[in-house]
Amino acid sequence: MIMLIIIIIAAVSAFVGFAIGRLGDKYGGHLVGPHHWIYGVILIAVGAYYLNHLTGIAALSFGTGHFISDLNDFLHFRIGGVDIPHKWRFWNID
Repeated sequence: MIMLIIIIIAAVSAFVGFAIGRLGDKYGGHLVGPHHWIYGVILIAVGAYYLNHLTGIAALSFGTGHFISDLNDFLHFRIGGVDIPHKWRFWNID
């Protein structure tokens, strides 16, 4: 039973991280600052360090979802600045 709760928390946390990342990309892409895939990598590192705790698992899952939401900027290694104006698509798929 406890494993089911952990899996549900991890899945919900990953989805929430992805959703917040996509909304941030759409509505906060005009702000000057680091791209949010960097925050995802930081949360993945923190979650991996505290993996024995439920908060570590949630941070790891949230960071993974947040990282995946900005995968295109990571693949082009965009670290900071304003997002390039683009048509808003799911992972650049038409």
